[in-house]
Amino acid sequence: MNVKTIVAKLDAYERLIRLDKPVGYLLLMWPTLWGLWIAGYGVPDIRFIIIFVLGTVLMRSAGCAVNDWADRDFDGAVKRTAMRPVASGEISGNEALWVGLVCALAAAVLLVPLNWAARLWSIPAIAIAAVYPFTKRFISIPQAILGVAFSMGIPMAFAAVRGEVSLVAFALMVANFFWVLAFDTEYAMVDRDDDIRIGIKTSALFFGRFDVIAVAACYALFLALMTGIGVWQKLGALYYAGLALAAVLAVHHITLIRGRDRAKCFAAFRGNNLLGMCVFTGLVADYLVRLKAWPQWN
Repeated sequence: MNVKTIVAKLDAYERLIRLDKPVGYLLLMWPTLWGLWIAGYGVPDIRFIIIFVLGTVLMRSAGCAVNDWADRDFDGAVKRTAMRPVASGEISGNEALWVGLVCALAAAVLLVPLNWAARLWSIPAIAIAAVYPFTKRFISIPQAILGVAFSMGIPMAFAAVRGEVSLVAFALMVANFFWVLAFDTEYAMVDRDDDIRIGIKTSALFFGRFDVIAVAACYALFLALMTGIGVWQKLGALYYAGLALAAVLAVHHITLIRGRDRAKCFAAFRGNNLLGMCVFTGLVADYLVRLKAWPQWN
């Protein structure tokens, strides 16, 4: 195998786990970081930040590899996914599974420094992530499963920091569930025509002509719940400023998807990275100003 072939193979692996498209990693990372900061009362252990950031990247990578293996017979028929490495034949289905396994094992190693509570919460997290790629075949709203999968970093963060998962963690999970349902429905709207043709189930198809209203309702519930969490945790003005910016972005996303144009729906989906960052920035700034403390290495 010559150098050119090796480089091409590595490039295919990179695209398999979506390292070239970091938005998915960030959408999974923001709620996990929200959980770390709230669980740590604004002063999370730096070691936990490193572990959970790396764990997010590795588990997202494993999920993408398994997803492409599961969808290998469908991706080729969808405009947006036709050139994914497995669908295009650049790598085999078995290679994708091996890549997913290696990433999952690497993520498992990161559990070693954590307590048993966090390790136990990793079991349902892994199970849900493994099941999700197959749910679009038999569940009308597979995005709901993704909403749970993308929220599992929150209880793990609370378990690692506090040794238990408190009620506020579950409230944060519910809030994040509605955010994921909003942005992944926008994502599903991009592939609506292809999904109808090949028989894939998505929330965009389930909501039908009410898809835009459903997305708006999910954003509203997310923002309302995050506001309630702020009141519950006695957060300050900077947190609410972050939420206000997130609300402005949510309204902008609704205006983008109203015409159901593919490119604009995809732009709305990608814009959720900035929305999540606004919430995180407001949260961190609020704790920093009130407590005058940074994350520490404990």
